Amino acid sequence: MANELDELNPVEMSEGLDAKVIAKQIPVKTGVGSIIFEVLLWLLGIIPGVIFLFMKIKAGNYLSQLQQKIQHDASQIDNYLEQRVMILSNCAKLLDKAIDLDKSTFESIVAYRSGRGVTDEERNAFASKLDSVSTSVNVAFENYPDLKAHREIADAMQQNNYLQREITAAREVYNDTINTWNREIYAWPTKMIVASKRGYTTRIPFIASQEVKAQARGVFF
Repeated sequence: MANELDELNPVEMSEGLDAKVIAKQIPVKTGVGSIIFEVLLWLLGIIPGVIFLFMKIKAGNYLSQLQQKIQHDASQIDNYLEQRVMILSNCAKLLDKAIDLDKSTFESIVAYRSGRGVTDEERNAFASKLDSVSTSVNVAFENYPDLKAHREIADAMQQNNYLQREITAAREVYNDTINTWNREIYAWPTKMIVASKRGYTTRIPFIASQEVKAQARGVFF
């Protein structure tokens, strides 16, 4: 049988590949085999059945704790996003430039402050809006070189850059936990059976915004 991946006769893509995150949640489903497996354990005796029952309880507790870890990591991103909104608003005032911050952006901030949770999609959309606003602020800042000598403006821009780096780091931690979740819910038999019965789905990692992607493709030197 020939090698599926043949380095001597490769299929090359000279144009490269623009990889993108697929924003789709996949529900965990188990088949008849899992049901038969559980039934056989009970048929083998009360002890195997009880042992597997405790294993499922342990698996369920683990997945519940992992969900709390996801919430914690997401809240870290939310905290940095809220701080960044304040910094960007301050930058806009200091630049004395009319930068329109979308009303929905402030509504999202109010939602964060009120403690109401947001979905992964809403968090991604909110972060994308901030990246767009940040790009507008940076453009205004670059268009007026004299403003760079203004200490308060320079400090605000530096804080914005710092928060962006912190958000990037927090995203990495969040995505690591999401990767663990997406892997563990398919660990058969115990975790996958529990995940299926509870209706769990895969979760979507944090996605880079169009503004960030465009900047990454820019010419820096």
